[in-house]
Amino acid sequence: MILTIAKDIRTEQVIQKSRFLCSLKKVATEEEAQAFLKDVKKEFWDATHNCSAYIIDGTAQRSSDDGEPAGTAGMPMLGVLRKQGLTGVAAVVTRYFGGIKLGAGGLARAYSGSVARAVEAAGLVEKVAMGRYLFSCDPAASGRVLNRLYQQDLFTVAGVAYGDRTTFALFMPEERKGAAEAWLTDTLRQAVALEEAGREFREVPYRNG
Repeated sequence: MILTIAKDIRTEQVIQKSRFLCSLKKVATEEEAQAFLKDVKKEFWDATHNCSAYIIDGTAQRSSDDGEPAGTAGMPMLGVLRKQGLTGVAAVVTRYFGGIKLGAGGLARAYSGSVARAVEAAGLVEKVAMGRYLFSCDPAASGRVLNRLYQQDLFTVAGVAYGDRTTFALFMPEERKGAAEAWLTDTLRQAVALEEAGREFREVPYRNG
């Protein structure tokens, strides 16, 4: 399962007179994440700190305390993203110091809490891998085959190409390929092996439980 935020968002809260603004953005690469961090720092150039964390995939994970005591900002922020199982997300928490020191524990709670609040406000989506698959049949049977294809809910018919052979394009979650091949083989009474012709990711609302 691949989870990310549903939308980019910015939230704000005040803790012990310090302003904490959390900016979240969906990113596909480290370059995008770094550009986002740079933009936020430029926007809030007068802030006391602009701490950050991002996760692109299982290996690309970075965090920065940006002058806060080591381990009190970036890592707690990254911990929230990890706990939620998110990927493709960059977070920047901007702090305007209000004159009251929070201590190491207070800072960690403030930074992690800011990210958690922003993630909740943004909402989550699941990225589902979708595949486009092809198979063909004798043109004389194409009408009967097409009629049967519309009588199921494993996949959608994405297109039909007519020629020496009739080729059907099917679109479905990749995890359904095996079930679709079994259904086609049983229904058409001939062995059907689907040929992959492309893939993409679609985002669907995620509801835990």
